Amino acid sequence: MLTRKQQELLLFIHQRLSEGGVSPSFDEMKEALKLRSKSGIHRLITALEERGFIRRLPHRARALEVLRLPEGLKAEADDATPATAAASAPEAAALPFRPNVIRGGFAGSLSGTASRGEGDVVQLPLYGRIAAGTPIEALRDSTTFADVPASLLGNGDHYALEVSGDSMVEAGIFDGDVAVVQRCDTAENGTIVVALVDSSEATLKRLRKRGNTLALEPANPAYETRIFGRDQVKVQGRLVALIRRYD
Repeated sequence: MLTRKQQELLLFIHQRLSEGGVSPSFDEMKEALKLRSKSGIHRLITALEERGFIRRLPHRARALEVLRLPEGLKAEADDATPATAAASAPEAAALPFRPNVIRGGFAGSLSGTASRGEGDVVQLPLYGRIAAGTPIEALRDSTTFADVPASLLGNGDHYALEVSGDSMVEAGIFDGDVAVVQRCDTAENGTIVVALVDSSEATLKRLRKRGNTLALEPANPAYETRIFGRDQVKVQGRLVALIRRYD
């Protein structure tokens, strides 16, 4: 289901496109939804994009396209304000949820290993917070687990890490997301990996290889790519899925 704010933003974008053919700016969206920061708008847009309601048009500023509206909102979308439309149809968005990022919850467990549960759900050990910004130590916590659909997992061993920071936002990875990681010690160029730097700091970045050096590349222009010698970085896994909670 879409949240109230997601519905509100979707209708606001739809109305602005219908009126003038130009999508609103992030500042206009922030003001219309009465949010404090543009990062909240970015999260809402990403959620709508993942669910197939909008798409971003490449190589054009402020370019959004509404692909569809929830069934119950179509008839009233053209003449309703964002706030009244969202309030008048709270149940309208009960549509299938098929993003690459899934909603999920967490459950405690007495087991220290991943195990099959009912409905093909696997409990993966949640090893604490990993930086998507300045690297921090990835703390192992053997008492906390993340419930992950088995269909998201391939062969091999997996674990989960909670993301901290905003350096991977343009790759759709946000603070508070749970990264589902497949254990490995090598990865293809361009893969998003868990990298252990100097045997003490772990970070989630895109891996770039060149000669005898490795680069850990963020997905946010506010952060710099860091270059290391190959002996300084150990790959500890590759990102295979994300779990996100929507309030």
